[in-house]
Amino acid sequence: MSFEYPKHIAIIMDGNGRWAKAQNKPRTAGHLAGSENVRRIALHANRNHVKSLTLYAFSTENWARPEEEKNYLFKLPAIFFKKYIAELKRENIRVTYIGEIERFPQNTARIIQDAVTQTAENTGLNLCLAVNYGGRREIVTAAQKAAEKLQKKEIEEITEEEFASCLMSETSDVDLLIRTSGEIRVSNFLLWQIAYAEMIFVSCAWPDFDENQFDECICEFHHRNRRFGGLK
Repeated sequence: MSFEYPKHIAIIMDGNGRWAKAQNKPRTAGHLAGSENVRRIALHANRNHVKSLTLYAFSTENWARPEEEKNYLFKLPAIFFKKYIAELKRENIRVTYIGEIERFPQNTARIIQDAVTQTAENTGLNLCLAVNYGGRREIVTAAQKAAEKLQKKEIEEITEEEFASCLMSETSDVDLLIRTSGEIRVSNFLLWQIAYAEMIFVSCAWPDFDENQFDECICEFHHRNRRFGGLK
């Protein structure tokens, strides 16, 4: 493509269960196919010099899912990183995460932390997994940290930049938010960071969202007039 990709892209990876149901497969098969697609899209984003790709992997609301489904989701990081950690390292992709991972089973948290450690020196794409993450929860914890800072500062010193430094995410504001599977909502995802993001909602389920559809979203992004409240 002849234009640059956005620096920070976030994706709500929706539709794994419906994809599986349409193929008369268990929901777990959809989640496995969805995890395979993480590799495909991450490699494509990395090849096109995207700086950060944040993926909504497990929300604070997902605890309401059936136990069997949650237990499978907790196993997916082990399946994924056992298969692909060497490739991620070779392709210079850095794994990070946001969310309160300590609530996860100990082995799941350890595997994710290990992937972060193994790729910490990489300088390519920042592949950030949002795990046990909720946008409102992130803002609440940031407010708590900012309140602690107020003990040493005047209230006027807590600026937007200061508050943003208290958030879980180390990445920049989101340029483009994509949601698959036809749902048109943000579902408590990166509420602070998407303040000026362009949003694109596509009908296909996440396992079917391929490089061509990703590039179509990039093309649409570049046809948007981003004014940030001003005039162009």
